Amino acid sequence: MSLKSLILAASSALALTAGAASAKDSIIVAMQLEPPHLDPTSAAAGAIDSVLYSNVFEGLTRFMGDGAVVPGLAESWEISNDGLTYTFTLHGGVAFHDGTTLDGEDVKFSLDRARAEDSTNAQKALFAGITDITVVDPQTVKVTLAEPNGNFLFNLAWGDAVIVAPESIDDIKTNPVGTGAFKFTNWVQGDRIDLTRNADYWGTPAVLNTATFKFISDPTAAFASVMAEDVDAFISFPAPENIPQFEADPRFQVLVGSTEGETILSTNNKQPPFDDVRVRQALAHAIDRQAIVDGAMFGYGTPIGSHFAPHNPAYLDLTANSAFDPEKSKALLAEAGMGDGFTTTLHLPPPSYARRGGEIIAAQLAEVGIKAEIINVEWAQWLETVFRGKDFGLTIISHTEPMDIGIYARPEYYFQYDNKGFQELMTDLNATTDPAKRIELMQQAQTIISDDYVNGYLFQLAQLSVAKAGVQGLWSNAPTQATDLTAVSWAE
Repeated sequence: MSLKSLILAASSALALTAGAASAKDSIIVAMQLEPPHLDPTSAAAGAIDSVLYSNVFEGLTRFMGDGAVVPGLAESWEISNDGLTYTFTLHGGVAFHDGTTLDGEDVKFSLDRARAEDSTNAQKALFAGITDITVVDPQTVKVTLAEPNGNFLFNLAWGDAVIVAPESIDDIKTNPVGTGAFKFTNWVQGDRIDLTRNADYWGTPAVLNTATFKFISDPTAAFASVMAEDVDAFISFPAPENIPQFEADPRFQVLVGSTEGETILSTNNKQPPFDDVRVRQALAHAIDRQAIVDGAMFGYGTPIGSHFAPHNPAYLDLTANSAFDPEKSKALLAEAGMGDGFTTTLHLPPPSYARRGGEIIAAQLAEVGIKAEIINVEWAQWLETVFRGKDFGLTIISHTEPMDIGIYARPEYYFQYDNKGFQELMTDLNATTDPAKRIELMQQAQTIISDDYVNGYLFQLAQLSVAKAGVQGLWSNAPTQATDLTAVSWAE
């Protein structure tokens, strides 16, 4: 071989090696939904947490992939004997991505902001029991509650409870500054968000040097991007009918897990005729859940009869309470004075479970005389019209927040259910720490909302993700809305 050939061969080998090295310290992760903005403490959009939770923002506690709640920015804590005072000790040497130091004042600022009267935090109720926050010293914060709350450490692990700093709060929606293992670097709206490894991270550093979240809303385009290997992973893959093809392809791995996503036919309880429980019950009996799981999700999903995850130890199977029974549905409508049926709206956001499931549900409702006018909306429109504006009859959505049955105790919440007995039950649950008693109360709560037919309870959303064979460390399950990349790497 000539010297020139040797040089060319060596150059090619170096280029291939460099390319492989580059691939092994970066990742492109695709998702269907793009965040409307980048502040997890002021919106209900799960897509924000999906990108930023743990990666960029951290809380005092955090969720792990198995659902366990572990210390986050709080190194440890002590709980007073009466259960009213939590004293948190913060990790030392923690800095925000802009170089400012994390201290107790930032914790106080974050929690006070979340619970303030003018707070726009979508889960403001998580902080309602706090009566006082005292900064004992820069590394110690004392939080006082009005009454014991068995969920308090769990609540602090939500994305809505991450710690932010007053120095960077004004630009948080477009330039999020957290304490996490990755720094936000760029957002090309409609396309991608780029993150870079935080070299000064206080904890175990990320393995990856860069991470890009790519937004691909169309299921056909999602399939094409994975097959072409344009992306390294697609979290919550939107076309379940393609899963067998990926399972048969050695280039890919398929991760099948569970989520906290109760998928529901959400119903505006204050809008006639849905303010009549008989009409809501008629809706429930008009729906064939298994047909929706099979037709929209290709068999992936577990039917539910209340707003509760089947994998939770307190789960109560109440599916029989709203079994598919079209004749009973028609009789209930006639009893409610709706024997000739009625027309309503059905707002469908982009996810496949909503768009595909909505077509099936509309056809099922039509069989009992309910004409549901399908209105396809983008995510931002759904948030504005349905969630904030409450201007809807029906909608389909997966509530992917962890163990969030407490939303039914909020009359102002978008489906506008107002039951004083349920609200008192949630107050009792929050004040209860005994595990057996908590299970009993949670089962009572499931039964109440099932018997009131607040919403049409469809199925628990499965977590279906596809990744290249070499990617390791991705969560299979989704105990919260997160794509935690802090421990993700490539196999050697």
